[in-house]
Amino acid sequence: MANLRIPGPTPIPDNVREALSAQMINHRGPEYAALLGRVTEGLRPFFRTEHDILIYTCSGTGVMEAAIVNTLSPGDRVLAVSIGSFGDRFGTIAEVYGADVTRLNVEWGMAAEPDVVGAALRAAPGYKAVLITHNETSTGVENPIEAIAEVVHAESDALLLVDAVSSMGCVPVETDAWGLDLIVTGSQKGWEVPPGLAMAAVGPRAWQAFESATMPRFYLDLGKHRDYAAIGQPPWTPAVSVMYGLDVSLKRMNEEGADAIFARHAAAAARVRGQMEALGLQLFADPRYASNTITAVSVPDGVDGKALTATMREEHDVVIAGGQGKLAGQIIRFGHLGWFQQRDLDEAVEALRASLITLGYQVPAAASV
Repeated sequence: MANLRIPGPTPIPDNVREALSAQMINHRGPEYAALLGRVTEGLRPFFRTEHDILIYTCSGTGVMEAAIVNTLSPGDRVLAVSIGSFGDRFGTIAEVYGADVTRLNVEWGMAAEPDVVGAALRAAPGYKAVLITHNETSTGVENPIEAIAEVVHAESDALLLVDAVSSMGCVPVETDAWGLDLIVTGSQKGWEVPPGLAMAAVGPRAWQAFESATMPRFYLDLGKHRDYAAIGQPPWTPAVSVMYGLDVSLKRMNEEGADAIFARHAAAAARVRGQMEALGLQLFADPRYASNTITAVSVPDGVDGKALTATMREEHDVVIAGGQGKLAGQIIRFGHLGWFQQRDLDEAVEALRASLITLGYQVPAAASV
């Protein structure tokens, strides 16, 4: 089995894989209602919210779209803060549905500084919402969401819509305490299950906006999900098997404890960053905001980035990600999120070292011991 070290989908534990094979149940029956209740409450310690948590059958992009169409109307002014590919996507979704989007683009590899966000809000008052990615997997950067949220609420009445697809379940996110009005995540990242589910926490201000929002919505309608959840059902046919897996995964995650999981991710990220530097590789992300779920490093001069990922895959059965968009061939991205053992990460780093040598890179002597 390949050592999968991409930002997602991530590996899944054996007991989760076994749970996925269970027989189907009636998603309008009491068994599913009990399952939905367990899963929803199992998510709560990681979302850190007392408000609604709703589960969608879709990808992370689908629930990002849900965040927009359920709170905005065509013509609403939106500030889209982007530090990479997924921040760009969030803004584009809003544009497609007719929002008046102003983009605050940050150099890839850097985080959005709270004072810069505040200045943008002061320069053009009246934004209905601020869109922002918590953890940008295309660059390996984690935005300082707590500080940004404080500025957004101090400088405006704008809703704060947060893409936490690749951070929730892995790093601390205080939805209620930080005033995150609507925050979304996806099953295939930190939750240790396959793709197919997405989750949203919806606060009071987001529900208030929902009442007047006029962007078209049907499958993604938050109100339908809320109303059906109240009777223990989904509005549409759910990914039952993935729900089985999430039920098992959340049991294990809650036994380990949220704080222990956050500490494990922080320690693994620090170790990987140190190993990359020992190989003489340059970290792509601003060290102050380096992600604890994925590490991005620049491909060294003289090495073909595509050849590097191919060599790791073909000769060492280790799969890492290359750069996206304008960073294609320029960086590699090494995932350390969700379910992993430290030895999995160490073996992947060793495969990287060996592959670099194969491609002619001079590894520092200390790293070759």
